[in-house]
This record gives sequence, structure tokens and C-alpha cells, in this order.
Amino acid sequence: QCQLSGLWRNDQDSLMEISVLRDNGDFQGQYLTRVTLSGGCAQISPLRGAQQQLGEEGWPAFAFTVRWDKFSNATTAFVGQCFVDAGGKEMLSTMWLLREAVGSLEEDWKATR
Repeated sequence: QCQLSGLWRNDQDSLMEISVLRDNGDFQGQYLTRVTLSGGCAQISPLRGAQQQLGEEGWPAFAFTVRWDKFSNATTAFVGQCFVDAGGKEMLSTMWLLREAVGSLEEDWKATR
């Protein structure tokens, strides 16, 4: 069975810690990104999310958001699933969308990555 709580590292060397995982599936933690839109130093940002209630499988799907308000006017939404590989290593497979604030409706086309 895969557990979301704990410390995770991605391919870009960013760190995510899920420190609170409630019985109802809600969780919170922090994200330390090594990749910034501004090119600045890594910053810790809060994250909040939820995972599906586990049934007999052990591969929870989840979603969370990270608010990059300390160094960027953007928010990222992640969705994914937790797996355990043949060697017993837990792994998160995710997709994300980043939304940056823009100054007008005409600039909306360039706000999501």
C-alpha cells in the first residue's frame, strides 16, 4: 500500500513534505521548489490537498494545490496517483497546471502552463 505522508523528491530536485494526512483524506504540507518562474532562490510554499478514500487497492489518487505567493503570483494544481514499484519503492506519478496572474482578459491565453 502506498502512503502519501512523508518527504518526496522529484526529478528537478524539488522537495514536498506531506506532514498532515487526515482520516478523511485531506492533507497539507509544504513544497520547496528548485524551479522558479522568477529565476530566484528556492522558497517553501504551502500545499493543501485530498486523496481518495482507500478501498482494497492501495494506490490512492490525489490532488493538491501549491500557492507560490512568496516569490510569484501563481498557483499550481497537481493531480496524480501513488504507486509501489516491483522493488517496493513508493512513487508519485503526477500532472500539473500552473496559473499565473495576468493583467487583462486579452492576456489570458498566456497565463496557464
